[in-house]
Order: sequence, then structure tokens, then C-alpha cells
Amino acid sequence: MSLSPERIREFVIAGHGDLAKVQAMLDETPELLNLAHEWQPGDTETAIQGAAHVGNRAIAEFLLSRGAPLEISTAAMLGQVETVRAMLEREPTQAQHKSAHGIALLPHAALSSRVEMLELVWSHGAQEGSSMALGLAVGRGHTDAVRWLLENANPNLSWQNFQGKTPLQLAIESGHTVIADLLRQYGA
Repeated sequence: MSLSPERIREFVIAGHGDLAKVQAMLDETPELLNLAHEWQPGDTETAIQGAAHVGNRAIAEFLLSRGAPLEISTAAMLGQVETVRAMLEREPTQAQHKSAHGIALLPHAALSSRVEMLELVWSHGAQEGSSMALGLAVGRGHTDAVRWLLENANPNLSWQNFQGKTPLQLAIESGHTVIADLLRQYGA
């Protein structure tokens, strides 16, 4: 099987949301596991990084079970508080970790839905990406995470995701009325 850039790209894209395809491709071509696709110069991404930044636990856990490396961003998304704590204590600069597409650690922590994870990474200096973190928490309906971010991280309520939607628009479209009301209380 050829490991063309197109094949690697196909695997990385599947890593964002198609577990069956990831499993099939990896069974057929195990070498794909840790290969990165270069979207543009300096912006590379592996399948597990894709799973981590969209919050796809099932794919991340599968890839980890097959031997993919555990980055702090993936551990944060998975809600592995003690693992993240150990990583930060061992190497404090991990708080400034950037995953694929330059995504900071705080948005990955928001995907965990665990306020404890947000508090942990924030207290270690992972304070970049608060607006994206808010958008991700809103999109997932994580009320406690949204509240924590609004109270502690001063996110930009006018921030827009890749679809051009603000956190308030995401909350309304998803039917998260409690979150929409909370965002309005903070000026959205």
C-alpha cells in the first residue's frame, strides 16, 4: 500500500470523526498511525491530533490503544486530570503546548467538560485560546465549563468559529437555553 500524501490526508481527515474508517485504514496500513499530513507549510496534523481538537474520544482512545503517543492536548480533551497534572509538573512549559493548527491547550481542556481540568491548565499558565474554549464548551452544552470560562477567562463573546458563529448563536442553534441565558448575562 502506497503511503501517498493523499492517503495520509484521508487517514487524518477520518481521525476527526470516522472511527470505522480509521480502524479499517489502520488495519490495512498500520504505518499510518503516527504520520502527519501537512495542510500548509508548518501546519501538520496526525489523526490523533484531529480527534483531540474536535473532541472525538472514541477515535482518540482507539488510536492510543494502537500505540499513538499521548500528547497533553489529547490527555486534556479526554479529561485525564492526573495525567495532565503529572505532565505539567514534569515539564511546566507543556502549558504552552500547541497542537495541530496552533490550537492551544485551554480549548482541549474545555472539550473535557471538566471544570477541574480547566482550573488545572489555567493555573499552570494555559490561558491562551479562551474564546475558542468557550465556543467549544458551548457547542457541547457543557454549562459548568461555560460558566467557569465566563467567570475566569474573559473570553471574547464576539469570537466566531470556523462556520462564522458566535458562542450565543451556537447555544441558540443547539437549544442550550441555559447557556444562552448565561452568555447574555455576560453581555452576549
